[in-house]
Amino acid sequence: MMRSHETTLQLTINGRPSSVQASSVGELLVELGYGRDPHGVAVAVDGAIIVRSRWHESVLEEGARVEIVGAVQGG
Repeated sequence: MMRSHETTLQLTINGRPSSVQASSVGELLVELGYGRDPHGVAVAVDGAIIVRSRWHESVLEEGARVEIVGAVQGG
């Protein structure tokens, strides 16, 4: 569930301070433009990998450090 417009969380996302309205990892990915079920993406919160099946139930807390990594295809 998205937080009200006035309520934001201060997170560090991939090393950068960010203000977001998302309350879960899944909502964060949508807010950042990854979509509801992006493929080739891995997420860790405070050093713990969050498995895809738990993205929408994994609650974010103020000050969390989030790392989002996307697979890149190339040759």
